[in-house]
Amino acid sequence: MGKIKAICISEKRGTKKYQVESAKFVTEYGIEGDAHAGNWHRQVSLLGLEEIENFRKRGGNVKFGDFGENIVADEFEFKKLPIGTRLKSGEIFLEITQIGKECHAHCEIYKQVGDCIMPREGVFARVLHGGNLKIGDELKITDENISLDAAIITSSDRSFSGEREDLSGPKIEEILTAEGYKVIEKIILPDEKEKLSAQMKKFADMGIGLILTTGGTGFSIRDVTPEATQEVCTRMTPGISEAMRAESMKFTPRAMLSRAVSGICKRSLIVNLPGSVKAVEQCLKIILPTLKHGIEILRGETQNCGGK
Repeated sequence: MGKIKAICISEKRGTKKYQVESAKFVTEYGIEGDAHAGNWHRQVSLLGLEEIENFRKRGGNVKFGDFGENIVADEFEFKKLPIGTRLKSGEIFLEITQIGKECHAHCEIYKQVGDCIMPREGVFARVLHGGNLKIGDELKITDENISLDAAIITSSDRSFSGEREDLSGPKIEEILTAEGYKVIEKIILPDEKEKLSAQMKKFADMGIGLILTTGGTGFSIRDVTPEATQEVCTRMTPGISEAMRAESMKFTPRAMLSRAVSGICKRSLIVNLPGSVKAVEQCLKIILPTLKHGIEILRGETQNCGGK
């Protein structure tokens, strides 16, 4: 276990980074505001404090960030950690994806400093679970699974305005808590696609495993939850919604009118639930036992998808 000694970012690749006191880490993206963030495997770079201090002892006048590193931590010799090693700091999980890198041409850092130890001593990682990090936070190697966390979005003009009490959101929270989920946030929004999709994306950026919505899945002109979900998801998971409709059809033929969808955004599973408390209970009863396995596969906690 070590401590974060520096957090550094830059707006342009191949240049020195500057220090910041804290930073927001976005799931499957990197550090907000950093040029190296993106949909690839080298989202965050890490360098050990000892390597920087050894370089200084050889006469190198360098500051944190001069080698293009995002995180400097003590008590770590990062290059000796195997690919796939998970690091945790608070709610943030990182996974090492590359040890060092090949430099085909001397970058601006080499020209200014005379050497660059990042290709030899540094490692690269992707963000498995986002959050906020500040200087002084502890960093450790971990083999623990990323906790089963969840968020709930109620889509209802009337509940948002206070005209009607939201009963479905609290019921979902009650059921999830009993099943071992940690509900991070529960929010009520109006039936507006832009606000719904923005909130879904925010929860996905945080790395929340399960995002459940309730309401807004019918035929009304204001029912836009499925459209908001489809806008943020990169892969749809129709079997989940089909299972809920099949179960609900046992109780009412009106279940066939549900337009609910489900899908994957980054490392989050988003599922549309009906708006009524009774229907929410019926649907969660049928899908929750299997959802946990799906989320574990999505997060890389298990590789067994076929039951073999």
